[in-house]
Amino acid sequence: MGKYKALALDIDGTLLNTKKEVTSGVLIQVERLQKAGIPVIIASGRPEPGISHVARAVHMDTLGGYILSFNGGKITEFQTGKVVYNKTIPVEYNAEVIDYAVRIPQAAVLTYENGKIITENPENEYAQVESKVVKMPLEKVESLKERAVFPVNKFLITGNPEILEREVENMAEVFRGRLNIFRSEPYFIEVVPLEIDKAQSLDYLLHTWGMTGDELVACGDGRNDVTMIEYAGMGVAMANACEDVKRVSNYITASCDNDGVARVIKKFFPEPVPVAFCDIFS
Repeated sequence: MGKYKALALDIDGTLLNTKKEVTSGVLIQVERLQKAGIPVIIASGRPEPGISHVARAVHMDTLGGYILSFNGGKITEFQTGKVVYNKTIPVEYNAEVIDYAVRIPQAAVLTYENGKIITENPENEYAQVESKVVKMPLEKVESLKERAVFPVNKFLITGNPEILEREVENMAEVFRGRLNIFRSEPYFIEVVPLEIDKAQSLDYLLHTWGMTGDELVACGDGRNDVTMIEYAGMGVAMANACEDVKRVSNYITASCDNDGVARVIKKFFPEPVPVAFCDIFS
């Protein structure tokens, strides 16, 4: 078997092209790995329901694979639905996060409950973007603070990119040592548990398989992919990636519209052979 033994893929701008499709070229190569027993991991900031249709598009329901949702807050074996890792924001922080977020001009704060996105501001244009991308409906609540009294994996603050750019560093400072806060897109601030990012969760998953980050190939394009690209033995930036990702990558592939992921698989997994990959969580 070759040097690399697992593949992690971001979704938007990486596994999906700009039309939000998995191209036939990418699908063929991903299936080749799956059939060879090499684990494929979809690693995304999206909530789990917003990843499921993508996982089915690459046949994880029949060929197996793992989804890493909420930027690493939760890991699920897709075929069985078994949750192998789950970390949530301490409930005592929920009200403080919401109180801070509602003071940001032109912003909406939302979280996820029972397959829906709950927010006080469903009319916010960027909240609607999130709803469309993750294919989850928005539900208006009168008081998010009164509703969100359960453990959540992530709060998402949506709003004007220029305003969020000014706010994110201050908010991160306010919650320093308690929560991880960062921008994943110009119009999104993500609030997740402390020490949660894609790299931390991938490290957990790989070590349960007896692997290390040196044996991982990871592909991404956005700011929330930086830690994953740094962690992987072969961190790959898409040609359409932001400069932060390209700067820490080992290799730059073609864009998501030019089968960049398929080219990566051909290059770094040239002749995968079947491997014994048991269910170490059973």
